[in-house]
Amino acid sequence: MSWADWVSRQSQAVRAAGQWREVRDVDGPPPVSFASNDYLGLTRHPAVVAAAAAALERWGTGAGSARLVAGSRPVHSELEAELASWKTTEAALLFPTGYAANLGVLDTLGGPDVTVFSDERNHASIIDGCRLSRAQVEVYRHRDVDHLRAMVERAGEKDRRLLVVSDTIFSMDGDVAPVAELAGICAGRGALLVLDEAHAVLGPEPELAGVDHLRVGTLSKTLGALGGFVAGTRAFVDLLVNRARPFIFTTASPPADAAAALAAVRVLRSAEGEALVARLRGHVERVAPGHPSPVVPVVLGSEERVLAAAAALLERGLLVPAIRPPTVAPGTSRLRVSLSAAHTDEQVADLVEALGAVTA
Repeated sequence: MSWADWVSRQSQAVRAAGQWREVRDVDGPPPVSFASNDYLGLTRHPAVVAAAAAALERWGTGAGSARLVAGSRPVHSELEAELASWKTTEAALLFPTGYAANLGVLDTLGGPDVTVFSDERNHASIIDGCRLSRAQVEVYRHRDVDHLRAMVERAGEKDRRLLVVSDTIFSMDGDVAPVAELAGICAGRGALLVLDEAHAVLGPEPELAGVDHLRVGTLSKTLGALGGFVAGTRAFVDLLVNRARPFIFTTASPPADAAAALAAVRVLRSAEGEALVARLRGHVERVAPGHPSPVVPVVLGSEERVLAAAAALLERGLLVPAIRPPTVAPGTSRLRVSLSAAHTDEQVADLVEALGAVTA
């Protein structure tokens, strides 16, 4: 079979399954987007935009090469210091994306003598990092602490290094990992805990004293820029500098992105940031009282129903994406609502009314 035939057959299979997707441009007067992960609306914050513009003027559009080849710009190191302070760790390291950060951590710390325990609903970047790690990978049931504990205890009988990895907020369900319990299990067995906090704009703020841990984050959601990072002890970060292939062999983040993220972290850590987080929490309460994150799933079941609902919402000027297999399990197709502090009260009210209409 030729490559052209293989590609054609694969594409036909995706179409036959009703799962064909296409990229679309959005410009001009767009619908009100409840699809973005710009949780605090910082992509258009004046201080963030000004910092990016100033960096463009000073350093140009690109970093030129990998940091170990051509060196860093001062803004890269400033951002890492700010991120480490924010996450209360000794050090932090920038990656081109949050996806690359997870790949770099798991590839560096894995190996044939390692067992990695991964929540079954972890992000694709964690799943791919596990595949690259060359480790034995054990998948535990979603948020099931007892299942994880039993698996760790069995593995602990062998002479292996243990690593537990989990999102703190899961990207398709918006629910919270049992971080305190995960930390307790890791502390009791000497396991490393790796937490991906990409969606944790509303918390939780983990208590991690007494457990080896790394905190992975992204600059492209809460902070409204682009890039990823890992925060942890200086020893772990120094090893990543020397072993993490997605850091070593990738051109550094553009200075403008780093500057935008630096400004965004400083906004987030200010009184203004506290007010934005409180506003976001208020929006979540109006849409789904008691829900712990700005990711609010509306599970409708069938792909046909969720596509029809998304189309009806778009007719009302509301962009709410339909999420279907293989992103989520069959029978759990859903609308994925992403709320932002940038939404107005009127927009959120319109969303609540529209969701009621399409789910009735």
